[in-house]
Amino acid sequence: MISSDTTKPNSDPYIKTIAMSCPKIKIAIIGTGLIGPRHAQAVQEEDEAELTCIVDPSPAAEAVAVRLGVPLYRTIRNLINSNDRPDAAIVCTPNHTHVALSEELLDHGIHVLVEKPISTDIVSGQKLISRPARQNLHLLVGHHRRFNPYVRAAKSLLEAKSLGRVIAICGIWGVFKPASYFEEPTTWRRYAASGGVILINLIHEVDILQYLLGPIIRVHAEGTINQRNFEAEEGAAIILRFASGVVGTFILSDAVTSPWSFEHGTGENPTIPRSGEAFLRILGSDASVSLGDMKRWSYDEAGPSWTNIIQAEDVIIKPDVPFKLQVKHFVNVVRGEEKPVCSAEDGLRALIVCEAIKRSITLGKPINISDITNT
Repeated sequence: MISSDTTKPNSDPYIKTIAMSCPKIKIAIIGTGLIGPRHAQAVQEEDEAELTCIVDPSPAAEAVAVRLGVPLYRTIRNLINSNDRPDAAIVCTPNHTHVALSEELLDHGIHVLVEKPISTDIVSGQKLISRPARQNLHLLVGHHRRFNPYVRAAKSLLEAKSLGRVIAICGIWGVFKPASYFEEPTTWRRYAASGGVILINLIHEVDILQYLLGPIIRVHAEGTINQRNFEAEEGAAIILRFASGVVGTFILSDAVTSPWSFEHGTGENPTIPRSGEAFLRILGSDASVSLGDMKRWSYDEAGPSWTNIIQAEDVIIKPDVPFKLQVKHFVNVVRGEEKPVCSAEDGLRALIVCEAIKRSITLGKPINISDITNT
């Protein structure tokens, strides 16, 4: 069995005393839809953070505020003019509102963790991360899967060169979203500009791949059959090339019956039953690893050859809750104790790859990432 636990406990009592003496970081949650309450719970469970309030104009937000035991404000302006002004905020609103709300918070000197995608188009994303108002402020992007123990285990294996040279990857994200997923108040998910499975879901997978293997430099994608007849795409088959020379394929669909997705494989989302099935395979010269079932495959002592016995070892992971780890990290970044694990620039890079995939589907040809970033 292979252990991925590389954490080292801090035994210095002086450092612990300083940490305990720091005031809690006050955090507001902006938006109480699907993901906002999960962030709010993570904040409330973090000893070094305080959930000051939530901001949401929806009537449904009142019940959420009561359940959490915090004040509710209808707008960020109302919050700024109140006694509950936070140090930081987590933006959990519909995709097309991310930029405007993040800008408003940054303009008032509030650190921001914005849910992915950082924006729905490249130009507004570039504008957001270059704002002068961000001076001495932090803007992070909520690609929380960088904190997932399955991803961290894979990262540790790669950093230790446990697979030898990585040659290729094979990924899949296949689920079946019910009709209710696209109904009010989230009909924005039906439209190409703000919704669709690429911006909502694939962007997570792209970020994971670039976090593990470095920049993607070229994509070629073919769209799947559209069964719902919404404007937004339902999936694609994608070929990827990385700057390192690694190549890969990825199958994407939110309209298929399948146990093969990040959520099914890891059980991270409590509303989606865990299957434990592999959703990503990383193939190396010395060994390969599959995420989901967490198996590292290698030949026996006879060495690499297809005629030799190939065997599997379990990769042992340390269970933890990514949202909790992300909040703890956000607190430490605001305090100046850590550098962002997922910066605004990282979030924009994932968005650019997703835009390239969309263009490839539309134009029916490969798209170089540099052709997008240079336009």
